Amino acid sequence: MASEQIILEVKDLTKTYEGNIQAVKGVSFTVKRGEVFGILGPNGAGKTTTLEMIEGLRPITSGSVLLDGIKTEEEPYRVKQRIGIQLQSSAFFQNLKLTELIEMFASLYGSSVDAMELLNEVGLREKANFLVKNLSGGQKQRFSIATTLVNKPVMVFLDEPTTGLDPQARRNLWDLVAQIKNRGTTVILTTHYMEEAQFLCDRIAIMDDGKIVALDTPDQLIKQLLGRGFKPHVEVPPATLEDVFIDLTGKHLRD
Repeated sequence: MASEQIILEVKDLTKTYEGNIQAVKGVSFTVKRGEVFGILGPNGAGKTTTLEMIEGLRPITSGSVLLDGIKTEEEPYRVKQRIGIQLQSSAFFQNLKLTELIEMFASLYGSSVDAMELLNEVGLREKANFLVKNLSGGQKQRFSIATTLVNKPVMVFLDEPTTGLDPQARRNLWDLVAQIKNRGTTVILTTHYMEEAQFLCDRIAIMDDGKIVALDTPDQLIKQLLGRGFKPHVEVPPATLEDVFIDLTGKHLRD
């Protein structure tokens, strides 16, 4: 992988807490510019801790992170200026309009943004004068992602962005992630939906017990499993129940 293609390089990253508890145990990987990179794993695998160290939100015990040429452990503030972070649950001022919140977030970065254009990108233009508290779950998630884009980041972190959403809202978020990628923005994604990861991610790292146990494209990971003699317990149909739901009710959002 040519060095100019790499936007994120993580080397031997570890996190140790009091009592010699190791949450992350020597994690290493690289992410290419413009790709969607998935980090999967069961609860407690170390995914969130790894991301928070990369983002500069949690101190690194040992190892290094180089994000767009910046060492996170040395200049976390500069890293935060270059990225956007969407958390599993976000708290906003409930009595401000969406446009006001977008402008407020942009001011925190010292940048300017066309709030209406950004809301249009995430399908919320018609809700511009709404208060956050009056949005549906899917609308709140799209707005949360919009706030990660106000500083024109080189990389966006999405932490389980579709959890709790209905199938239509989830598919809409998939389209939004594809749009972000098409802007040239790198995306790091965590999710518990395997179909989502397979659809969205160019490459996937699977974590367990603080370590990466596999890293490859979705297709190659599946081929490796089959090569180890895996046989599915049931015949996998060419469509899923979610496909039936979308086909019968439509893909458009029910805002």
